[in-house]
Amino acid sequence: MEKLEKLKKRRNAIILAHNYQRPEIQDVADFVGDSLALAIKASKTSADVIVFCGVDFMAESAKIINPDKIVLFPDEGAKCPMASMVDEESLIKLKEKYGYDIVSYINTTASVKAISDICCTSANAVKVIKSMSNGVIFTPDENLGNYVKKFVKDKDIILWPGFCPTHLGISVEDVIKLKNEHPDAEILAHPECTMDVIEIADKVASTEGMVRYARESESTEFIVATEKELCYRMKKEMPEKEFYAIKNAICPTMKKITLEKVIKSLETMKPEIKLDENIIAEAKKPLERMLNIGR
Repeated sequence: MEKLEKLKKRRNAIILAHNYQRPEIQDVADFVGDSLALAIKASKTSADVIVFCGVDFMAESAKIINPDKIVLFPDEGAKCPMASMVDEESLIKLKEKYGYDIVSYINTTASVKAISDICCTSANAVKVIKSMSNGVIFTPDENLGNYVKKFVKDKDIILWPGFCPTHLGISVEDVIKLKNEHPDAEILAHPECTMDVIEIADKVASTEGMVRYARESESTEFIVATEKELCYRMKKEMPEKEFYAIKNAICPTMKKITLEKVIKSLETMKPEIKLDENIIAEAKKPLERMLNIGR
């Protein structure tokens, strides 16, 4: 810890960590949050160096928002499988076919963002799509898209067939088993879950939304249907309450970043996120539109 603090001070660095990161990474981070909260934090930091502990698209987003800052990504192998399910060529063809605007979940690569009209996160997807004047092509999470469709009835929404393997692996049986063990617990579900899980949830929200809901709720027990590490943050912030994780809900790529890799990245100033200037310029537009809409 002492070594890390000295490195941060010397580099004028900030550590941003996603809610799915290892507990020890969350403990050393200056800020822990969901994709939207991290994007907002990245847009406001005065640090010269951002150490991003998450997956590739998140670190890319931080670089797009802060092109003049150094963005370090401690493990280049921490790639989001869902973001890899979209290719620009097919997406362009889909836009040519329908003539609709492209709404890209923030869980996409910089090159996909560059051809998108606006981005969104699970926290503001409904709000973003409601703001569009025409039909939309929503990419890449089909589960999130189906969830949005429940609230947006007046627009044609074409869904890209992508998914999050971790959330797809959370079954109704997993949730019901925990509910039987803890009958008083409220069920919190991420909108990347399948519709059958969403339908039995007491609250569907982004990870940040889950934290906020649990803090404000009178309930003291919660079943958390998302990546299990969110429970670590929730228990840390609300020790008087109980949080039950889906044990097999693990994102292996989120776990690639370790404390040793964070220290090494600050020592060597590598690996660094580097993007083409044109990609940054184009990808920044849909991200800024999303940030202007907010939650």
